[in-house]
Amino acid sequence: MTMHNRHAAAALPGPVPTETLPAMIDQHDRESGQTKALQQHTLFDDMQALVTGTLLVSLGVAMLGKAHLVTGGTVGIAFLLHYFTGLSFGKLFFAINVPFYFLAVKKMGWKFTLKTFAAVGLLSAFSELLPLVFTMENLNPLYGAIMGGLLCGVGLLVLFRHRASLGGINVLVLYLQERYGLRAGLVQLGLDATILMLSIPMISMTSVAISLLGAAMLNLTLAVNHKPGRYMAI
Repeated sequence: MTMHNRHAAAALPGPVPTETLPAMIDQHDRESGQTKALQQHTLFDDMQALVTGTLLVSLGVAMLGKAHLVTGGTVGIAFLLHYFTGLSFGKLFFAINVPFYFLAVKKMGWKFTLKTFAAVGLLSAFSELLPLVFTMENLNPLYGAIMGGLLCGVGLLVLFRHRASLGGINVLVLYLQERYGLRAGLVQLGLDATILMLSIPMISMTSVAISLLGAAMLNLTLAVNHKPGRYMAI
């Protein structure tokens, strides 16, 4: 049972049947003593979320790459290795995530891990295929950072709300939120800033500053829309 489930169970009077969990109680419900059970996502819900979320992120990543920017997390690490080695982003991103699946299974469970594995595979594939169907001739770096960050943030939000992620640091961030109530967006912002600082030898300081703007847009989207207790994915 997750922390959210334990909180919900503690607030309910008397024995709580297992089938009613997970549930959440908002402020109005706590005052009135009423409860609201959350409806589980169907397999179709999860499948369309994985495709939608990764498509949005792949477009955001393409915009960041076109502007020669970086971002945080395993996406940022894949960008740095791409700039350094010339290997494709999709292949590098998939390979970097492999070691993190152990943490995902141990801390978040098989269901979360399988969804994350699928999301990582889809993003890697979409990133490889996107240049075949979509190209950008000219992109202002500021616009690329803002729109790229927003697209990645919204895509991650879709995945988070269906208990999936893009692996790597996302796994750690989601675990910290579910276990300790730390906001995913704020924790990831600190980690992302560290990764961006490490990119200074590879890209210009101007690009680093613009990249920080993109990372801020991404994590602001998560911080505002993915607060503990506001939405519980089941």
